[in-house]
Amino acid sequence: QVQLVESGGGLVQAGGSLRLSCAASGRTFSSYTMGWFRQAPGKERESVAGISWSGDRTYYTDSVKGRFTISRDNAKNTVYLQMNSLKPEDTAVYYCAGPLACSGTRCYEGFSSWGQGTQVTVSS
Repeated sequence: QVQLVESGGGLVQAGGSLRLSCAASGRTFSSYTMGWFRQAPGKERESVAGISWSGDRTYYTDSVKGRFTISRDNAKNTVYLQMNSLKPEDTAVYYCAGPLACSGTRCYEGFSSWGQGTQVTVSS
């Protein structure tokens, strides 16, 4: 099983940017599809973005397409989420997870490992 630790969250004004990182331990990381989820207060957790083990396929929920970019560096066992043009509705706790099954605009958790989450707050 892979252990995950997120970092990079914080407070930013609308229109600003943040870059989240997810450091993974475990030799199987490079073979996993990985992704990011988020959960806002009072809302269900939702899939935000996913990336295949090789990085050649990415998946984004419609609300973040064109603003967020997921990437990975298997040599560093790290997955990233670059978030640009942030909006107040992006405010949530962001979680890294894997392995995942992704299709279309979302990813699905199964026997996935989860990080502890990192808070992203976007002020208007």
